[in-house]
Amino acid sequence: MASALHIESLSVQYRRVEALSQVSCTLAPGRLTGILGPNGAGKSTLIKALLGLVIPSHGRVTYGGELLQRDRVAYVPQRSQVDWTYPATVWDVVLMGRVRKTGWLRRHSTVARRSAMAALERVEMMAYRDRPIGQLSGGQQQRVFLARALSEEAEVFFLDEPLAGIDKKTEAVVFQILRELTQAGHLVAVVHHDLGQAMTHFDDLILLNRELIASGPRAEVLTPQNLQRAFGGQVVLFPGEAAA
Repeated sequence: MASALHIESLSVQYRRVEALSQVSCTLAPGRLTGILGPNGAGKSTLIKALLGLVIPSHGRVTYGGELLQRDRVAYVPQRSQVDWTYPATVWDVVLMGRVRKTGWLRRHSTVARRSAMAALERVEMMAYRDRPIGQLSGGQQQRVFLARALSEEAEVFFLDEPLAGIDKKTEAVVFQILRELTQAGHLVAVVHHDLGQAMTHFDDLILLNRELIASGPRAEVLTPQNLQRAFGGQVVLFPGEAAA
């Protein structure tokens, strides 16, 4: 069973510009958490700071009472950050998720291969096992990277915009797996942009605009006042419905 993750007064600066300011909140295991906010709000920066990919100027992140260790986390980056021309097959990519357990330049064990195969089956991509990753559709590529994360058998899962520009089938597969992970007690946090889906798919939300606007159960976060502070103007949640 995963532990809670505590973010304490986290700040990040890029070239003296503050991307995040004094963010404090808690992510709970067994709850699907969405990270929301307008473009430039610091959503991806928050994930990268949690992973140690960017160094905070202030604050800390603890998990189970200790500093969060990278080897306890599986990460699915934005598709735009991946070099899809890299000469790797679907199988190669999924096995990359086993490198930390197997070790660099070591032959993957039977256990590692079984884990990779199970992950591919879970995202319904086994038939594409030998296909070059660059020849897949965007949704298929996203499912392969989700399979890579699953093969890591981590306690914590961070996903950065996994639903951007994907087909409906992939969307359904992704949400199903995220729900299964939370039901199994994992801690799962997802950077997302769709407020309508946030109202139906996520248990908890973190609403950002360079600072923390609100965090907690979605009904408490998605109030007109909070949305106004985060997005400004008029925010449409569903066709015919608006919060301002």
